[in-house]
Amino acid sequence: MVSIKDVSVACGVSVATVSKALNNHHDIGEETKERVRETARRMGYVPNFASKVLKTNRTYNIGVLFSGKSGNDLTHDHYATVLNSLKCCAEEKGYDITFVSKNGNLSAWDHRMTYLEHCKYRRFDGVAVLCTDFHDPEIQELVESDLPVVTFDHVFNDRSAVVSDTVKGISDLVRYAFEMGHRRIAYIHGEESAETKSRVSSFYRTCKELGIEVPPEYVREAAYRDTTKTYLETEALLKCRICPTCILFPDDFAYIGGFNSITLAGKRVPEDISTIGYDGIEIGKYLEPALATLKQDSELLGRRLAEKLIDEIEQPKICLVEHLLVEGKIYPGRSVKKLTEAG
Repeated sequence: MVSIKDVSVACGVSVATVSKALNNHHDIGEETKERVRETARRMGYVPNFASKVLKTNRTYNIGVLFSGKSGNDLTHDHYATVLNSLKCCAEEKGYDITFVSKNGNLSAWDHRMTYLEHCKYRRFDGVAVLCTDFHDPEIQELVESDLPVVTFDHVFNDRSAVVSDTVKGISDLVRYAFEMGHRRIAYIHGEESAETKSRVSSFYRTCKELGIEVPPEYVREAAYRDTTKTYLETEALLKCRICPTCILFPDDFAYIGGFNSITLAGKRVPEDISTIGYDGIEIGKYLEPALATLKQDSELLGRRLAEKLIDEIEQPKICLVEHLLVEGKIYPGRSVKKLTEAG
């Protein structure tokens, strides 16, 4: 194996000069840097990573804790894009990512390690936590540890977080329906969580600001991406004595169940009832009619998550605890009818 000393002999310079050239130090001329790098490449020199770890006290490896709860796994367009963006940004900055698994993390004495123990065992420089049960005691332990941790779509007071602005997103969607003439707006929301609570509160608050009355039967629950439950809740809405003219769905995928319910009831979208989704995944664009939705900026969310975590790893003394909001954008589609008379 070629050593740094071999490269220094081939170049006729000191080992220190080779080290500085390969690490892009500014006190080495560009011509010398290029000559050293080209010689290193030609000789097949590979840096000793273990030496770098000892020198910097970093492994350049980030843990990603992603449990894929409630069906939000790697097949979900939104989360897949967030994670891919996080990965690409981390790699640009010289970091690898490793998923943190809850299963099979056994120590040398056959004791299943907690998330925190696993992260320390793997010597992660920091951890991104997303799509998990944030009330899990092991998550709490990890968040309260001395490891750099940034959460996604969940806020802890003393930890940085990157959050989709779902409060504004739901408000924008309700206002869009209102501008299209709708006054009887129903909402099938996701299962109970901090994020869902924010969305529902935003729905009620926006309706109140616009002077829209919301009958209790207009607000219903179906788990995210659950087409079967969404089908049933849509069916119930269509049987209301006074039927809503517009329905907001938990997410674009769950909407497929709602669409089927509307169709089998002999109604058409948007002629008989208007529909709005959430997330902006690709499938919504290919439905007929194309679904109106709130497209989340998944790529920016992933990049912000990686940037914030790496900032906390590399500049812990000056990095502020921040809750970074990322706004989405309405994609109007063709599933909301313009009413000539407010209804």
